[in-house]
Amino acid sequence: MSTPIVDIRIASPLWNSEPRSAFTVRKAIVAAARRAAVSPVGDVSVLLTDDAELRALNRTWRGIDKPTNVLSFPAAGGPAPRGGDIAIAFETVRRESRAEGKPFQHHLAHLAVHGFLHLLGYDHHTDSDAEVMENLERDSLAHLAIADPYRTNAMGNA
Repeated sequence: MSTPIVDIRIASPLWNSEPRSAFTVRKAIVAAARRAAVSPVGDVSVLLTDDAELRALNRTWRGIDKPTNVLSFPAAGGPAPRGGDIAIAFETVRRESRAEGKPFQHHLAHLAVHGFLHLLGYDHHTDSDAEVMENLERDSLAHLAIADPYRTNAMGNA
């Protein structure tokens, strides 16, 4: 098992209102790398940006003209795992965390883990694949003392 080098670039001043975000993302990715027990793990670059940039990336790479919370771009060449890039949108993270009644940093950690697992080749296209990926997410987040992100809260939200 190897620990990825995690390079984080903050591209939007919106992230200034959540100054622990880079620390949270780095810690979450390292926890996920340890739980996934995949070696070697490539280096990861994380872009903390805004909805406008995620919308442009989503439109360019997925043909979907709307912002999203997280996008993952595995590094080209060679078999997975090979590292890659993750982009996370501040406004969407904020909106979702409020709607789901979750602390911002907890939701951010979940999205970082989710994006990182995509870089390792995990996906959620089938129910069985989703179960494997979600269990790794739960395990990684539990290591960080973050509640199961898929558990329904008192408001009926996941």
